[in-house]
Amino acid sequence: MTFRLRVTLLAALAVAIVAIAAAALIYAMVQRQLLSEIDLTLQQTANTARQGPSPDRRFPGRSTVFLSGRYDIFAQIIDTNGRIVPSENQPGEPDLIDDTVRAVASGNRAASYTDIQTSDTHWRVYVLPLGQGRALELARPVAEIDAAFSNTRLALLALALAAALLAAILGALIARAALSPVRRLAATIEEVTRTRDLSRRVGIRGNDEIARLAASFDDMLIALEVSLRSQRQLVADASHELRTPLTSLRTNLELLARGQPEDPFERQQVLRDLVSQIERLSTLVADLIDLARDEEAHLPIEDVRLDDVVSTAVNEMRARYPHVRFRVEAQPSTVHGVHSRIARAVTNLLDNASKWSPAGGVVEVTVANGEVSVRDHGPGVAPEDRPRVFDRFWRANTAHHLPGSGLGLSIVKQVAEAHGGTVTLEHPSDGGARFRLRLGAAPA
Repeated sequence: MTFRLRVTLLAALAVAIVAIAAAALIYAMVQRQLLSEIDLTLQQTANTARQGPSPDRRFPGRSTVFLSGRYDIFAQIIDTNGRIVPSENQPGEPDLIDDTVRAVASGNRAASYTDIQTSDTHWRVYVLPLGQGRALELARPVAEIDAAFSNTRLALLALALAAALLAAILGALIARAALSPVRRLAATIEEVTRTRDLSRRVGIRGNDEIARLAASFDDMLIALEVSLRSQRQLVADASHELRTPLTSLRTNLELLARGQPEDPFERQQVLRDLVSQIERLSTLVADLIDLARDEEAHLPIEDVRLDDVVSTAVNEMRARYPHVRFRVEAQPSTVHGVHSRIARAVTNLLDNASKWSPAGGVVEVTVANGEVSVRDHGPGVAPEDRPRVFDRFWRANTAHHLPGSGLGLSIVKQVAEAHGGTVTLEHPSDGGARFRLRLGAAPA
């Protein structure tokens, strides 16, 4: 059963229940009102008869019939034994005597109303004591009332059915209109699943729940498209970056396999080149793993002392770049995050500054309030290169002679964003470049 059909049936069922309940209430109110009018007429006629009734008309085989307004009301007197007291030689109507009438006539019950069904007529009966061991019974045929009730029931039932049918039609139309965005959303999902085209969008606008669902789905598609494009770009860039050292390694190994070069100095040069290419490959693979990993949630999140992390990284850089001097101003500063990832970001900043520093140059490092600032006194970043400095695999034209894979600063940016922070590039007026790494909350 489709959702649209369920909505239609539920709407029809709900309206049918409400219509039937309303019809039953209306029927009960009408029935009560009509019976109240009949009972009031019988009571008024009884009061008149007790004061001295005078017959207006007689029917063969029946006792006195009083004419009250436009209704014919039959009357007869019952004694204490429940027998009819003849009136002017009329035998009365024994079929109009039941237990209620006998109880009133015997004095065991006060004035009462009752319904009696004879062989051919339905009567509404009112009995009241007259005193001296007698009771007055008045009866009015209510066949026309029963007919009215029957017609009312049929009319209300027909009204309820018509309301349910109309509700079903309106429910189908409303469901069709309301579910149109859902069908559009489903069609988009099916199309994306079939074609794997993440550029498709649902494009539903509005403030209701379905519009918000569609907007969330569009946002998800945008995120997936960006992620897939970034992944493909990463694979393409990694392939390009890996091709050069692998080609160089293969060439040098083939030379060594053929016993070339024969000159010991050249042979030693080839071996140094092999070691350099292997180190480059190792660095590139490590950077790719750091850049592509997304299991940060599984790494331990803890309080990390930034000043200790910077101190350890600076000692490592001093051993790696002995021609560079490091000036550190660190205040105790603690952030909440993944220690290994933060240490990698700080190391990359220091490594970048060290590579661009001239011999005897100074790298200034400052730590305070969850922020690490690293400033070098090298050539700085050219204005045309500044927008791309954090891109993956991007390297300035003047950096191709330097070691690295072009992933260091992009890893810094990734770590900063994963920790709810930022990394920015500043351009001091006296030259060089300053990078500020600000760390916020720990990764979720």
